[in-house]
Amino acid sequence: MTLEIRKCTHDDIPLLQTIGIETFSDTFADQNTPEDLQAYLDKAYAFPQMEKELVTDGSTFFFVYADEHLAGYMKVNTDEALTEDNGTDSLEIERIYVRPGFKRKGIGRYLLEHAIGLAQQAGKRNIWLGVWEHNAPARAFYKTMGFERTGEHAFYMGADKQIDHIMTKIL
Repeated sequence: MTLEIRKCTHDDIPLLQTIGIETFSDTFADQNTPEDLQAYLDKAYAFPQMEKELVTDGSTFFFVYADEHLAGYMKVNTDEALTEDNGTDSLEIERIYVRPGFKRKGIGRYLLEHAIGLAQQAGKRNIWLGVWEHNAPARAFYKTMGFERTGEHAFYMGADKQIDHIMTKIL
């Protein structure tokens, strides 16, 4: 399988919305109420919100293609775009999702390795992300990639306050 990563542009916003809703729903729909899930999707993946995130300095979206088929996407943040003050020597992976038909094929690892490379190229000392406390497969994956739990923060799925583990990898 040939994998390719491409930086997203403004023209990609409709596709970002589609893949974002698809992958987020696939990952979390069975563990949340339909109302809370829909409230989150309506807010997080609305065109104006996606546009704002795409043009924010320090925020970058990437698509990953497997044999020329869109397989997933990732959003990384640095500097002013960080969602938490973890210092300017860090890179945040805010979103990293793989489409259902492409899971367990090394694509998530490929995206994560790309993010690590970006952090190293930028001279960052660590890379971090938030992962839902109930998403055991993702937490285990990040642990195998050298991430350790370093804290937690609140994440709102609609009206439902949830806890994300902050996991960090020192570079």
